[in-house]
Amino acid sequence: MCGRYAASASPDALVEEFEVERDATDEPGAPVMKRPQEPAPGTPDFNVAPTKQVPVVLTRTPRGEEDAPAERQLRLLSWGLVPPWAKDLTMGNRMINARSETLFEKRTFAGPARTRRCLVPADGWYEWQASPVARTTAGKPRKQPFFMSRVDEAPLAFAGLYEFHRLGTGGQAHDWVVSFTILTRDAEPGLDRIHDRQPVVVEPEDWAAWLDPAATEDDHILELLSHQPEGRFQAWPVGSGVSRVATNGPELVRPVPTEQLVGVVDPVTGEVVGG
Repeated sequence: MCGRYAASASPDALVEEFEVERDATDEPGAPVMKRPQEPAPGTPDFNVAPTKQVPVVLTRTPRGEEDAPAERQLRLLSWGLVPPWAKDLTMGNRMINARSETLFEKRTFAGPARTRRCLVPADGWYEWQASPVARTTAGKPRKQPFFMSRVDEAPLAFAGLYEFHRLGTGGQAHDWVVSFTILTRDAEPGLDRIHDRQPVVVEPEDWAAWLDPAATEDDHILELLSHQPEGRFQAWPVGSGVSRVATNGPELVRPVPTEQLVGVVDPVTGEVVGG
């Protein structure tokens, strides 16, 4: 799964990188979080956690302009997909990821997969590796957080789905929760030494096709998801600060010195470091 990631790019930078036609980050929907979000939505966040509102790219016809052409937009969406029929917004806490292999077998995801696909910009994501040798004082495997990013240091675009959940009877943005989920797949060799799943990362040449709301054929969508070349990512161990949602800042993605590691499996060699 993917339960934490870093996203430090500004809305202006994302508008340029993703060739966005409309920056709508000043029109967020209703938040899922019950407390003020820190850092504020749309600002650099090195510890993005579920329920936060974060920048997402999607292609959609402007609201109230059904005859207008669809446009590529940048919006703030809440992480954790809340279906229209959900009785409680907390349902989104269980919908932060969707397995790409069974996308059309789940009613929660099948509809959005056909017409409401999005891209989730990120610097990289975090995952926790369970040590095969080191134990906590409670006797459980010690967990070491890792950060994964592109080898070429280019921005990532996670494949996502988005959905609308109506709160009120009005037509304003605050009458709706607009939320998203991140698609996952089996981890590629090397990364599977950290965790058995990883996000689906869409390559730039597939961005337009993935976002196209007119592309509704299941086979076509699954074909897009299959474009996953190996060897794009690098991974390194980071400090335990990322485990605390309230902790934030660029120091979270900095590598931990090798001498501080205890029972950590090197994702490249498979050797245990600090055992």
